[in-house]
Amino acid sequence: MTSYCSLVFLGIFLPAVIAVYGICPRRLRPWVLLGASYALFWEMSGRLLVFLLFTTLSVYGAGLGLEALEKEEKKEIAELRASADLKREKRAIKKLYRGRRRVLLILGVFMELGILIVLKYSSFFAFNLNRLSELLGLSLTVHVPSFVLPIGISFYTLQAVSYLTDVYRGTIRAERLLPKLALYMVFFPQIMEGPICRYAQTAGQLWEGRPVTWKGLTRGLQRIGFGLLKKMVIADRLNPAIKEIYGNYGSYDGGIMALGMVLYTVQLYMEFSGTMDVVIGCGETFGVTLPENFQRPFLSRSISQFWHRWHITLGTWFKDYIFYPMTTSGWLSGMARKMRGRFGSRGAAVLSSGAALFAVWLGNGLWHGAGWNYIFFGLYHFAWIMFENITEPGVRRLTARYGIDRDSLPYRAMQIIRTGLIVCVGELFFRAEGLKAGFAMFGRMVAGFTLASFKDGTVLCLGLDMQDFFIAAFTLLLVAAVHFLAERGVDLRERLETGTAVIRLTACLGLALFVIVFGAYGANYIPVDPIYAGF
Repeated sequence: MTSYCSLVFLGIFLPAVIAVYGICPRRLRPWVLLGASYALFWEMSGRLLVFLLFTTLSVYGAGLGLEALEKEEKKEIAELRASADLKREKRAIKKLYRGRRRVLLILGVFMELGILIVLKYSSFFAFNLNRLSELLGLSLTVHVPSFVLPIGISFYTLQAVSYLTDVYRGTIRAERLLPKLALYMVFFPQIMEGPICRYAQTAGQLWEGRPVTWKGLTRGLQRIGFGLLKKMVIADRLNPAIKEIYGNYGSYDGGIMALGMVLYTVQLYMEFSGTMDVVIGCGETFGVTLPENFQRPFLSRSISQFWHRWHITLGTWFKDYIFYPMTTSGWLSGMARKMRGRFGSRGAAVLSSGAALFAVWLGNGLWHGAGWNYIFFGLYHFAWIMFENITEPGVRRLTARYGIDRDSLPYRAMQIIRTGLIVCVGELFFRAEGLKAGFAMFGRMVAGFTLASFKDGTVLCLGLDMQDFFIAAFTLLLVAAVHFLAERGVDLRERLETGTAVIRLTACLGLALFVIVFGAYGANYIPVDPIYAGF
């Protein structure tokens, strides 16, 4: 069972869990979810479950420790007697305990991130250290380790860090019920690919043991069906051509490189957003509302807006736990004050926030994988966002001078197409087999662009025939239509709920039949593993 879209998961595991969950008393339902989640994790990662258990226990202990220090601080302040130095004594106690809590937070965060860094990045760092040693003519050689990653480690580690940080900030109270915290960490629909949830968002819902309702079940199955359409009919169908182009890019011209770039961007979005539909739909069947991870990103008018709509929970995590803490830190605020005299208020704000953005996008690139192409991918988007921030005032003045309506359809279409092109180029490097291959493919696409391969039949020798391209394109138009309607405030699922039973049944059966008939599966089909599960 390597995918939420597999027959074993959707046809056996999920129905069995729903059935057992539904017939159990309310107090036992959270335990059903907890047991099912650990069983699924064990099936996918085996003994690597020990890392998740260690993370859960260490976060639980650190959270209780942070709260205990807070109580000790309040107790000492309450025991103070009135004196001339009362305020100074209170400040001293607060400073002392703030320091202790900060040390505990740092230790807890470093412990969680340390496991992730060792398992995921140590081989990358060791390999590059050896390469640097060779270039400098040194005799230093570091052993390059190799580890097997637990499924979902990048996701549950960020959830652990957010929990500890929120306890430290006082946003939430430390959880005293260990199984409740454990269920938040391991809830099976989200353990593989997210979304990255905050404790306040989902922990209470999960432990509440909400009943299975007809509305929740039907809405969940509708969402699952739409996700399967995206993944199985579009993303998985395109996979043979994408593997061929990226694996043998030296055999094709620039036109095929451009095609591969676009196909992979479509595949990544359809696979990841489709899986999120399945995940959120699974949550709905248990009455649990998981946070949305996508909001029609390819209708964005800028790169900044795109990343507010793509992988939303990761973006908000970086914003809340890296960007804001850095921009409000003393040293960065001091740097901004020093730059105001030279660059003005706006220039200083752009440059100082740029330092925090750099850290965010370096972290974003590394989070996706231990490779230079991922680092380049992150810094590529950092550069575009900084460019937009710097040039936006000038663009506004220029459009105002020439009377250009920035909200007109042609201008918005131009912005959407430009943003989409920038994103596609970034995904070319993201998917490439290393940074060198990425630049080679980009160079071939720009310098050797030609449509010859579209005329001589090469396109139909990539593993897909004309029927495959037609089915993928037609289904993509269907998904785009749903997204355009949603952008205009039309929710098709809500419309279905107000329709007659015949309309609802016809729509659901039509969706299921479409996926069954046109989905990419069968005896000769090689299942495509979830892309983001590898990150």
